[in-house]
Amino acid sequence: MSEVLGVVPARMGAARLPGKPLRLLLGVPLVVWTWRRARAMACLDRVVVATDSPEVADACRLDGAEVVMTSPDHPSGSDRAWEAAELLGARFDLVVNVQGDEPLVAADAVEAAISMVRNGFDVGTCATPLSTAAELADRSVVKVARALGGNALYFSRASIPHRRQGFAPDHDWGGGPQLRHVGVYAYRRRALQRWVALGPSPLEMEEGLEQLRALEHGMRIGVALVAEAPPGVDTPEDLQRMEELLRQAESERGER
Repeated sequence: MSEVLGVVPARMGAARLPGKPLRLLLGVPLVVWTWRRARAMACLDRVVVATDSPEVADACRLDGAEVVMTSPDHPSGSDRAWEAAELLGARFDLVVNVQGDEPLVAADAVEAAISMVRNGFDVGTCATPLSTAAELADRSVVKVARALGGNALYFSRASIPHRRQGFAPDHDWGGGPQLRHVGVYAYRRRALQRWVALGPSPLEMEEGLEQLRALEHGMRIGVALVAEAPPGVDTPEDLQRMEELLRQAESERGER
């Protein structure tokens, strides 16, 4: 079986939360939390942080992370992940992009994304049920509509799909239609190369969602379903909520 490269892309220029990778959670930079989480996953053979920021690189190396310096001109994390994969050589046929603002991403979500690629999709990702009407309406929460065969139909910051009878969480979850996208992607090397070669697409630029580039060009994104997944960090409010979640996780770990 081919080796799997994990890449944590990190840039300082996030519009909604400037300097996001270095925002502190319990005194530790956000990107470092994500790198630690990814490094511990048995499904990833090697994990690197890909960044254009010397400050991010220094913070990550201080914690022992391997860092790959990449161009400041990349329009998306996938573009940055491809440069890192190129620099590290061709032995990694599978590349996993663990977005740097997902400090509690679970190994089962990463494994689920990888499984979609191994089952024949160009790209694998995953999703979990939306839990509240507020989450459905929140533009910082990315939603995905999924076909019965598992492939993504569309990703949006808007409320999709529209439910005529209003929002109702699927407590007896069987993979209901109102899903939150989880920030992890797995790609075959050749699929990632094609994705990046296409360049930003109209829908990608309209929604600010890189995965729409692949869909617009007919690439098949498999969406695995996971019962639950902690949210990522996209706003100052998310940062506060994540710090509490990490505090709880650290407390539970200390009690074991």
